[in-house]
Amino acid sequence: MSRTLEVDLLSALKDKIRDRSARIGVVGLGYVGLPFLVEKAKVGFHVTGIDKNQSRADMVARGENYIGDVHDAELRDVVARGLVSTTTDFEKVAELDVIVICVPTPLDSNLTPDLGFVRQVTAEIARYLRPGQLVSLESTTYPGTTEEVMKPLLEAGGLEAGVDFFLAHSPERVDPGNKKFGTANTNKVVGGNDPASLEAALVFYKSAIEHVVPVSSAKVAEMVKVYENTFRSVNIALVNELAMLCDRMGMNVWEVLDAAFTKPFGIMPFYPGPGVGGHCIPLDPHYLEWKAREYGFETRFITLASEINRNMPDFVIQKVTRLLNNDSKAVKGSRILQLGMAYKRNIDDYRESPALVVYEQLLALGADIRFYDPHVSIVEEHGQTIQGLGELTIESLEQADLVIITTPHSNVDYQQVVKHSRRVLDTRNATQGIVSNNIVLL
Repeated sequence: MSRTLEVDLLSALKDKIRDRSARIGVVGLGYVGLPFLVEKAKVGFHVTGIDKNQSRADMVARGENYIGDVHDAELRDVVARGLVSTTTDFEKVAELDVIVICVPTPLDSNLTPDLGFVRQVTAEIARYLRPGQLVSLESTTYPGTTEEVMKPLLEAGGLEAGVDFFLAHSPERVDPGNKKFGTANTNKVVGGNDPASLEAALVFYKSAIEHVVPVSSAKVAEMVKVYENTFRSVNIALVNELAMLCDRMGMNVWEVLDAAFTKPFGIMPFYPGPGVGGHCIPLDPHYLEWKAREYGFETRFITLASEINRNMPDFVIQKVTRLLNNDSKAVKGSRILQLGMAYKRNIDDYRESPALVVYEQLLALGADIRFYDPHVSIVEEHGQTIQGLGELTIESLEQADLVIITTPHSNVDYQQVVKHSRRVLDTRNATQGIVSNNIVLL
């Protein structure tokens, strides 16, 4: 009897999705959730955003955008058309047909996965779960989370996954600042807890995404995501280590890489820097590293890569110390101007940014340090607020004993930076093509 019920529920949900009468919920209105909400509303679904942050929920309800990858006009349009509503109350879950979870999955101080947000949200959804709903996790996590953590919580009330409701994992693929690939045209991997759940999830994601890639299970989908970012972590670590070796050997690592990348096969461009940042690369490899221990497996290669990347801010500090020493100055008391606080160019996201680590370390060493970032005016981290310079002036450049480029934003005039600075430490090769004896590369 339950098998017939599953078919009826699945068929009804698919019909609702296809005729756009399905009501969608997005839990977490951050860098992943808000763009997804807008894309689903754009194709005609009514989408409810659920976020515990009242201020954020209110902003979305008014059509006020705070995410760089969301177009202001598109958010205003779907709100004006009545396709978007927001709430901080999980009671609304009972009215929804599809619930997509886009909450943070951080690491704790011991680099152990912290699934607190996923557990809390799943427990809240379980209170209002009803037959025929699809629950999909988009948050990056270790393989097994959907099946081992979420499924028991959702089934605690008596409903069965794959029979009474549907459960899937479809990892987010968000690249902040990418003008070519957004939510709609980025290939979407989808894995279900069971065949019926996969079928429901495929119909749902195909409704707004151009190309959907099914895999055999939610666990495989989870592994896909952590592998993608571990791949980047490992290759960035390789070029970071090469940068440190070239520094010892007196070579320009950027020249080496530019020449190497002219090879038309068997190589892929990756570049060094002051470390890695963002919501994925500094975190995801540790999820895989942690889970592997459950199977008695040590991910030595992955662990080493993460260690190298985490130590890059220390290497930057070493170069700063060396450069100031060459000018008969100590770090303590030196006036340092840091250009960039975001973790990558042309965005305002400073989550896990190595630039912030460099700043904090130099501050701890007694440097008189300030920062300028055209996209980040204020940094709020670890209970502290750091105010950036309102504008980059010739006076601020000339007064600095050292200028450090930590984020290569394209709307900074690096010709002027070099012209008016005593010395520039460029950790991102932002000054490429500028000839001056006061530039020092990473």
